[in-house]
Amino acid sequence: MVKRERVVRMSVEQPLWRALTGYRVLTAVYAILLFVFERGKFERPWVAIAFLAFLAVWTAATLPRVANAASCTKRFLVADLTVAVVGILLTPLADEQAQHVDGPTLPTIWAAGSVLAFAIKGGWRWAALASTIVAVANLVERAHPSRDTLHNVLLVWIASIAIGYIVEVARASERVLAHALEIEAATRERERLARDIHDSVLQVLAMVQRRGTALGGEAAELGRMAGEQEIALRTLVSSGLVPTARASHDALAGGGFLRTDDGQDDGTGHGPGPRRDGGPDHRHDHGRGAGLGKGRAAPDAGPQAPCDLRSLLAPYTGSKVTFAEPGAPVLLAPAAARELAAAVGAALDNVGRHAGTDARAWILVEDDPDEVVVTVRDDGPGIPEGRLAQAEGEGRLGVALSIRGRLRDLGGTAELISVPGQGTEVELRVPRGKAER
Repeated sequence: MVKRERVVRMSVEQPLWRALTGYRVLTAVYAILLFVFERGKFERPWVAIAFLAFLAVWTAATLPRVANAASCTKRFLVADLTVAVVGILLTPLADEQAQHVDGPTLPTIWAAGSVLAFAIKGGWRWAALASTIVAVANLVERAHPSRDTLHNVLLVWIASIAIGYIVEVARASERVLAHALEIEAATRERERLARDIHDSVLQVLAMVQRRGTALGGEAAELGRMAGEQEIALRTLVSSGLVPTARASHDALAGGGFLRTDDGQDDGTGHGPGPRRDGGPDHRHDHGRGAGLGKGRAAPDAGPQAPCDLRSLLAPYTGSKVTFAEPGAPVLLAPAAARELAAAVGAALDNVGRHAGTDARAWILVEDDPDEVVVTVRDDGPGIPEGRLAQAEGEGRLGVALSIRGRLRDLGGTAELISVPGQGTEVELRVPRGKAER
């Protein structure tokens, strides 16, 4: 039975809602007690009694509304702020001296609870709006606002905005933490599966490869395919990049680099190269390059979603192709990622045809802030000096179109360095800004 990690999400704002609930209850009780002790100074105490009775009922009835973010809807926030503003504006009607004396309003500091609800629910922008409305109501209530009134208004305005900003930062931190926990749980699960696979499937495939090689004949071919699948499976469990649909069909087809056009020369005078339109063709070269670059393009991502270049390059790995990547997603626009992967396939195809069946190749991906660099290197005999220029002059434009042409369309560059006897290196550079456009 597979044991799965469960990520528990922690809400950093839930304690704020609980604190707000307690604040509303305590400040409502405070407003009622303040009236009881100072009821003699009210010219119309019945106005204050009516409002405070409604305030007590409203506070008790709406406690579930301020229990969490889901219950605290926009409609409730507007209604709650309306209660606070009405209470502030009713203060001169209950106490005519309130406009001239720096005394508390009917809701007193309960009104700040409405502003705090806006801050916790919507962040600092909502808090700024609510505190501004309450500030205007206080200034209107005071015919001649004093310095203390201005100080109190400014204090509520600044404090509510600060709390709203803190809430936004806490939410962002919570999302980052939850994502990190999910990655950690997935990594532990992958490591567990890798151990199980290593102790069973990989050992069986390695044994089949050794026994098949020892027996020879058809068994040797079976052993070779088992070795290919062992490498693919190791790549899958170690990086999670190779699609599970990368299949035995490729192995049964005989392995090798993809031959992706209908007879265009590759630029060196030795046969077909990749298609110019960027779409992969799934015919294989059965006679050369076995075990090198047995990849195929990964399924397309959404039309606008960035594509992880690693997922398009990982299928090229094989017994003679090593793939080194930065360990984090290398995101490019889907079309740019596919074109760059097709250029890498073209370079590997040339290795399979011209460097010999024993040649090894290496793919290195570098993710810089301004550009993505992919290097394809082999340990073959290299290209004789002047051979590429001769092939281009004879009309064989595989390298010029399949590799350099693709990079030119992306706004990048393709540099080919080859020293006879020391292999060939192709460096593909794609600027991020131009590739996105």
